[in-house]
Formats: sequence, C-alpha cells, structure tokens
Amino acid sequence: MPARNRLLRHPPRKAASPAPRSVEILDVAFHRASLATPKGSSKSERDRRRAQLKIIRSGATVQRQLRSITGSFHRPGLTEFEHSLVQTRFGDGTFERAMARVARAIERIRGLQRESERSLRGASGPDEIGTEVRRFYGRLSSHVREIDADLSRLEEIRRFLRSRPHLEPSAPTVVVAGFPNVGKSALVGKLSSARPRVADFPFTTLSIEVGHADLGFDRWQVLDTPGVLGRRRRANPAEREAVTAVEKGAQVVVFVIDPTESCGYPMADQEALLDRWRRELPGRPIIVVESKSDLVPDRVTDRMRVSAVSDDGIEELRQAIRAAAPMRPLPPESTDDLDEAPKANVRKRPSRPRRGEDDSRVRAYGS
Repeated sequence: MPARNRLLRHPPRKAASPAPRSVEILDVAFHRASLATPKGSSKSERDRRRAQLKIIRSGATVQRQLRSITGSFHRPGLTEFEHSLVQTRFGDGTFERAMARVARAIERIRGLQRESERSLRGASGPDEIGTEVRRFYGRLSSHVREIDADLSRLEEIRRFLRSRPHLEPSAPTVVVAGFPNVGKSALVGKLSSARPRVADFPFTTLSIEVGHADLGFDRWQVLDTPGVLGRRRRANPAEREAVTAVEKGAQVVVFVIDPTESCGYPMADQEALLDRWRRELPGRPIIVVESKSDLVPDRVTDRMRVSAVSDDGIEELRQAIRAAAPMRPLPPESTDDLDEAPKANVRKRPSRPRRGEDDSRVRAYGS
C-alpha cells in the first residue's frame, strides 16, 4: 500500500489534553491516604485509626497544595504594575475572584474534615466506617473540582507573569512607545542593556521587555513596548500591554515618531496618538523624538532627532531623560557620624550570652 494511502487510513493521533489540576491534586491526596498503616490492639481499632488517618491525610494534603498555589502570589506579592498587567490581559477582578474561590474551598475542606472526624467517632462497625470515609472522599472531590477553572486561571496568570519582566517598584522607569516599526527596539538597545529583537516588519515586539541604563545617579529600567495603533476598542493584547506600561509603569515616556513613514503609518496617525496621550496623561513627562535621522539628514524640525544606526542624538536623549525625570525624595540624614568623640571613650560592656547559648556550647564541646 502506498505511504500516502496508509497515512489517509491511519491519521496521526491528537495529543492528549493535560489532566485537570483537580485530578492531580486528588490523586496525590488519595495516594498519601492509602499509605496509612496504623497500629492497634485489635482489628476494629486499626480500622478506625486507618479511616481517621485517611481523612486527615487526604484533607491536609489538598489544603497544603491549594495554599501553595495561592501562596505563590503572596510571596512577595504582585506589584502595582504586575497587577495592572494581569487586569489588562485577564479582565478586572478575574485574579481576585479566583483567589477568593480557592480560599473559600480551603475553609470548606477544613470544616468538612472536622465534621467527618466527629462522625467517624460515632460510627460502629467496618461498614459505617467505610461509608464515612467514602462520603468524605466524595465531598472533598466535589470541593476541589468546583474550583478547577479557578486553578487553571491562576496557573495561566502565573505563567503569564513569569514570561514578563519584573519591574523594581523603587527604580525609575522610562518607557519607549509609539507605532509599530518606528525604531523603538533599536533605540532601547542603544539606551540600555536590553537586546530586543529588531526586524523590518511591524509587531516584531509582542510583549514588554526591560533593560537597564545608568542615567545620572540612578539605575533606570528601560522598557521596550509593542507597537500601538491608537485604536481603543479593537486593540490586541500586545497593544493593551503597551498602553498599560505607559499608563502604569512609566516615570518618563519616550514617544518615537517615524517621519519617513517607512513604518507603514502616516505622520497624522502618529501625531494623533501622541496628542491623545498628552491629554490623558497630563502630569507625565513625554519626550518626543523622531527616529531614522540617518535616512533624512536634511529634515528641519524642532524635535529631537535620533538614529540607532549612526548614534545621532542618543547622548542628547539620555540628557533629556535625566532632565525630565521627576525629583525623588532624599533619604533621611544619617546620625551615625554624630558624637563620635564621646562614643570612643565609652567602655564597651561585655555581651551576655543569649538564652540557651551556654547549653549549646556545652553540647558542642562535650562538657
């Protein structure tokens, strides 16, 4: 039979979809519960203790796994910018609702476990004991399966945040933004340590990327953003992410305009987006630069002109960013250098051992 006919008669199998998270959690919990091997003076006593251990182990294992999922978002917690990114991508309140449902499930499982332990004390005979364990397993499984969608969404949010750069809230941030293919990524590569992908077609950058630059006394975070077309209702996820970076993450915005229009978008559209951001962000410093100055060296304009190819205007742009940066509060003055002479004459009191320190030393040295 020809190879082509064999392929038609036996199409390739589809990859199996991953098991729901609830199945994984319950499998681990029930496996740990099945390993219970209690001791007792009689078979009835061993059966009761085994049932009790199954309830305790399975309930505790499920609660521990659910807490590890929610706890990963509490340590150290989402920054304001990360929270804005999550809201932009997944919708307002999606993250909070998922976290709240998982927290309620943990409380219900804890209460179910206490209730089943009380019922088990009054059970008589192996049949009633087995029925109580099966009832607990069934209700435990229902509580976990009810939050399957929330567990999947939290895992999706976790993967999304891991694929995005972490911005230090205390470090100043400059965001380079503008239409697609105007030269943002090449400019970010000149200003910072970032090495973004640069290509001659739009939407090369599909998510925010960060680099660092020493601008003055501070180490700045420099964000490269996807191109924005200025459309509000039809914006794709990459555009919404770029807008979030401008609105929520930037102390200074560098707005890049391509006067050659080789990016594929007319100057009028680029100017319209610039005017809109100026209206919507009245207190945000916005530095407007015209890119690709090496292609139109004779162009006359009042704006700063830069080129990532010839390095024209790069140093001037760095100076403009320093000048536009908002003033940061000075740290409180240190008093460590006060009264140094009197301190030098003060006799140092011998330090007392901490509680238990002597015992530990005796144990360490043997006697």
